[in-house]
Amino acid sequence: MQLTFASYNIHKAVGLDRRRDPERILAVLHEIDADVVALQEADRRFGRRETVLPRAMLDDLSHYRAVPLNHRPDSIGWHGNALLVKRGIAVAEAGIVPLPTLEPRGAVRADLLAHGARLRVVGMHLDLSGLRRRQQLRAILGEVTHCGPACPMVLMGDFNEWAIHGGAWREFLAPWRVLMPGRSFPARRPVAQLDRIVISEQWQVDAAGVHHSALAAVASDHLPVVARLTLPKK
Repeated sequence: MQLTFASYNIHKAVGLDRRRDPERILAVLHEIDADVVALQEADRRFGRRETVLPRAMLDDLSHYRAVPLNHRPDSIGWHGNALLVKRGIAVAEAGIVPLPTLEPRGAVRADLLAHGARLRVVGMHLDLSGLRRRQQLRAILGEVTHCGPACPMVLMGDFNEWAIHGGAWREFLAPWRVLMPGRSFPARRPVAQLDRIVISEQWQVDAAGVHHSALAAVASDHLPVVARLTLPKK
């Protein structure tokens, strides 16, 4: 079974031209054509926290649907974190991952059924504080390790970690693998690898990289990161 995963901080759909353009974000997602997408900053920060990617637009203009979390009626996520899956991938279970935080950060998880296999996906946007980031990762790892049966896992998002190998990455001990798709921030001239994908031992990595197109370079202040993974037959 081969699946493509992507993580994308969409900056509330506001591009480098300062225009809010959700259709442009969807166009970038179509370029990537991932099976599962973790979005960050997918909701407005204040007020009713409504999504910047309306469900009707997802239904009409994309082959994705938002994983239902049912916490805010106008939102598709939690503190801006949302998961999108292609139609045909079933959602067995979904929820939020409580995080220790001073900032409006969060994480969401979903158990998915694809090609007869069950897998667990977590999308996250972590704190600017290094100490708080490590605490949040410990909370996430504790959640995914002890909820339900063991299954292949993919953790992805904007980790806000500028270190290449140290810092918060020390929380991922073997057999976790931290992929380094490349520099994704800022979108115009990327210098930092803030956006990462972390996988459990069951996965084989076929490809990983940063999606850098003319459209992606202006659609958000981050570029999407992508990994194509295979789950070998037992």
